[in-house]
Amino acid sequence: MPPANNDVSSTGSGYQVDNPMPHINPEGENAAPLEVIGATVTQSDKLVIIMVGLPATGKTHIAKRICRYLTFFHDIPSQIFNVGDYRRKLVGAQMPASFYDHSNTDAVAQRHVACNAALNDLIEYMKQDGVRMGMYDATNSTRERRKWLINTLREAGIGAKKIFVESICDDEKILEANIKTVKLSTPDYKGIDPEEAIKDFRKRREQYMNVYEPLEDADGSYVKIINCKKFITNNIRGYLPLKLVHFIMNLHTLPRTFYLTRHGQSGYNVLGKIGGDSGLSSAGLEYARRLGAFAKEVIAQEKVVDEETGEEKRVPRPCRLWTSTLRRTKETAQFIDNEEFEHLFDNGETLNWVQFRRMERRNLDEIYAGSCDGMTYKEIEAVYPDEFKRRQDDKLSYRYPRGESYMDVMLRVEPLALCMERTREPVLIVCHQGILRVLYAYFMGMSREEAPHVKVPLNYVIKLQPHAYGCHEERTCLLEKFNMDDGQDEPVTYL
Repeated sequence: MPPANNDVSSTGSGYQVDNPMPHINPEGENAAPLEVIGATVTQSDKLVIIMVGLPATGKTHIAKRICRYLTFFHDIPSQIFNVGDYRRKLVGAQMPASFYDHSNTDAVAQRHVACNAALNDLIEYMKQDGVRMGMYDATNSTRERRKWLINTLREAGIGAKKIFVESICDDEKILEANIKTVKLSTPDYKGIDPEEAIKDFRKRREQYMNVYEPLEDADGSYVKIINCKKFITNNIRGYLPLKLVHFIMNLHTLPRTFYLTRHGQSGYNVLGKIGGDSGLSSAGLEYARRLGAFAKEVIAQEKVVDEETGEEKRVPRPCRLWTSTLRRTKETAQFIDNEEFEHLFDNGETLNWVQFRRMERRNLDEIYAGSCDGMTYKEIEAVYPDEFKRRQDDKLSYRYPRGESYMDVMLRVEPLALCMERTREPVLIVCHQGILRVLYAYFMGMSREEAPHVKVPLNYVIKLQPHAYGCHEERTCLLEKFNMDDGQDEPVTYL
């Protein structure tokens, strides 16, 4: 028992603290962890990233992933200034390869105007309070151009750290994939015959190759990315720069696919209870069987074209399976086959692969409802009316009594997002609505405030295919059951 004093008075139920000058958390009663709410920064804490590389090396993809990661998981205001966007506004989208000839003085002058406009907007952006990072996305092919950028930023009073990020791609297969999957879908080649577009783009790329000068130590701080496999860093220091280096080393530009699904209907879903660790209902077991068939017939197969005959056929491909540690997700994955076969990977190694080898991750466990675990929303409203209202007012930062908030969930899901960025094989993720909301919002480019309101229904598989300019989504219903309870009967204002 603490000693009696003027600050503490004894009551029948314990001690009551007399605290006339409390420590007030500016984020409210259900504060987010400091790691994810950003911070007040000075000019020297800010960061400017300057992309370097030939066309079709994945610069824009890398820039967008970096910006997305910092904005979503760390609430760090950041923005990309893409010179190509400025150029399209200035002279139009579909310019011939000759426009990028460095001996074409008129075209060079127009491109320089676009570069200046993007740089001026970057400078104005970096002068704003609260801004932490800006990205200048262009080829920046020559040492002279890069030196001019650094000097212009310095003369404008931008005292931020400057880091070059160079993407080098001399792997013809990766380059071909980048051209076909990314460049042909840009406004520059909209409506143009694919073969003609590829021919024109390669001519454009040659124009830049004629003058291209790779980064050297004299350029300053940099990260080199070579075929998304080899990474070289020079003079990188500081918390945020080093965190970005770690993130960049998890990136690649190859196509990848994620399959997201909730567990089948559980016993608690039927009762309308949240949380818990119940098993599947009969309907949930039926979904698990159908998911097993879908995994084998759809996810584990890919279409390839025989180079000799031109015939299309389906061949097995290595796939991964992640579940939470909770019973309902493990039962949902129980019918997924685990066949073994040899597979030749892109690093030249042939390994014995266990298809859909289940990896249980606690990061994927449902948001913990603490004192409300196992209750219905009606019961929460009756027993904890103040808590019920606080969650209704701010679902993102609200933390259940002795439980978690969506902010907390974002912290533990962040390492999984890094794994997803790094993984090259298709991944089937079987977990819970709260977790899938965060992952879905991250890859679909939604704000953190929107994440807790994403609707992820039972019995659906959501296929996501991220790319440089967004994320393709496809939903497949495996079990049509109307009026199926899922325990998510929240008031309309929650959804």
